[in-house]
Amino acid sequence: QVQLVESGGGLVQPGDSLRLSCVASGRAFRLYNMGWFRQAPGKEREFIAAINGIGATPPYADAVKGRFTISRDNSKNTVYLQMNSLKPEDTAIYYCAAVYGTWSQNYLDYNYWGQGTQVTVSS
Repeated sequence: QVQLVESGGGLVQPGDSLRLSCVASGRAFRLYNMGWFRQAPGKEREFIAAINGIGATPPYADAVKGRFTISRDNSKNTVYLQMNSLKPEDTAIYYCAAVYGTWSQNYLDYNYWGQGTQVTVSS
């Protein structure tokens, strides 16, 4: 079982940066694959990035390539999403998720979810 607690969202201006954090409970964090997703009002939940237990990643979502970076610190049971050059279209609720297995870009493959943190990018 994994319990996830997210933080780091907020209201920022276009071009600003934020770093989201997701702290996981449990002794087996390093065995879980982690993902970040976002969902804007009226839109489908969107894959952003994922990372396996030793730091390997699949391709990022096209919308965030070159701007967002996923990382993890297994000693702290924490996964991060560094978001740079934020745009208004990045406005969404951001979720971290965990799955015991191979990382996936499909939200249906993830077993555990954080509560979400709101990111609003507006001038």
